[in-house]
This record gives sequence, C-alpha cells and structure tokens, in this order.
Amino acid sequence: MKYKLLALDMDGTLLNSQKKITPRTKSAINELIQRGIYVVIGTGRDLAEVSDYRNDFKGMKYAILMSGGLIFDFFNDKPVKVHGLDEETIFKLIDFGLEVDAMIHLHTIRQSIAREVDIQNMAAFGMGIYQEMFNRICTRCTDCKDFVRSHSGEVVKVNLYHRDKSSRDKNFARIQPLNLSISFAEAFNLEMSPEKITKGSGLVELCDFLNIDIEDTVAVGDAPNDKEILQIAGVGVAMGNSNDEIKKIADFITLDNDNDGVAVAIDKFFG
Repeated sequence: MKYKLLALDMDGTLLNSQKKITPRTKSAINELIQRGIYVVIGTGRDLAEVSDYRNDFKGMKYAILMSGGLIFDFFNDKPVKVHGLDEETIFKLIDFGLEVDAMIHLHTIRQSIAREVDIQNMAAFGMGIYQEMFNRICTRCTDCKDFVRSHSGEVVKVNLYHRDKSSRDKNFARIQPLNLSISFAEAFNLEMSPEKITKGSGLVELCDFLNIDIEDTVAVGDAPNDKEILQIAGVGVAMGNSNDEIKKIADFITLDNDNDGVAVAIDKFFG
C-alpha cells in the first residue's frame, strides 16, 4: 500500500535520549518529503518548543502541536486549526497546580509560558533535561492567572509538572470531572487539552484539510498521549522503548529511539 502521510511523535520517538534527531533518521525523513509524502510531527510540544528542530526538516509543511490543540502551517506561518481552553477551566487547573506546588506550564499558539522559579528548578519535577531549552524559549510570568487574563482566549493547553506520583494522582482525580482530554507524557506530569482533543483528532482534522484518507497514514509514537493517534492511523507503530500498553495496540513495533526506530519504520512502510 502506498501511504501518503507519516505522523511522528517527538520525545521518545523522533528524538533520541539526548533530544537529538540522528543523521539516519533525518535523511530518511527528508527523502520522504522529497518524494512528495507528507511528514508531520504529532507532539505535545508547542510552536516555541519545536523551533530548535525546524532546520532538521525544512520541507515539513504541517504539524500537529499541543496534542491536537493546534494544527500549524509552517510554510505560511499560520494556524490551520486551534482549539482553546476556557478561562474558568484554566483557573481551576492553575489552582490545582499551586495547591500541590507543581510547575504550571501554559501554551498559546506562539508562546510557552512558565514562572522563572519553576524553570530554574525543573529537575525537581523530573524535567531537568528540558531546563536549557525552557531557559531560552519560555515567556516568563509571575502570576499565571494574570497572564491568562491579559491573553484572553489564547491558551490552548495547560501542563502541570508534579514533584511526585501522589500529588499527580491527587490532581488527576480532581481534574477528571472537568471533562478534559488528559494525557501523561513525562514522569509526573498531566497535560490538559479541551475535551476530545488528542493527537488522533488532530490527525483526522489534518487529513480532512489535505483530503487524505486516514487509512493512508502511518503514525509512530511511544507514550500514553500517542494512544489515540496510533489507534486511528492506517498503521500505528510503537517504538521499542514504548510501554507495554502502547505496544499492545500497535500494528508494528520498531526499534527504540536510540537505534533509529523511526528510520526502520520508514524503510518498512515507505521503502
């Protein structure tokens, strides 16, 4: 079967454990793009957080960002589709985060927002590997609610990075009644998007926009927030470093992210 679109998660999939794209994987992706196949990233990251990697795939036209909250057109530098959170819900999530001393991370279309005190202490939230990037790309706020008020309607996603499993589980129980899409991607974090917004819904919207049948797509991922996109794509590929839950729902299991698992999947389904 001739597939027309490849959707790639970033952390744990496209990126190795050093947060780099290997030369082999980069070459395989760019070859697909040159053949006219759509290659898109499907990530929980926002636009600011993917900026470091744009030179690695200059020919990539579209991205599914913020776990489906934003579909972005790189070539025209504009959103294709945006799904925002309402202000009342955002305030509740901020309160839940403050009560357990979690790091609050807000995402708008073009900004990644956090408090300076949290950015300089990311190791305490199991996020130390991202501190250098956050130092460079984050917009600082001192009061998260004040930021939301002054940027009404702009927040698409809220992440809460917790210090331990117990505080994360406490907030998960409190957030569930809000009817949001909740995903887990790092050790103790919760990522909140509007109801029914996932990487999977983002793939459906992008395919509708490009007039591509969903069966003509391949998605590759490794984490719980990749579950929906792996299930809805024509072929769902789990990385070798995925947990058992993700491997069970996948159509194919490739090598891990330190052994060019993405390139192996490209060779199998697009070779």
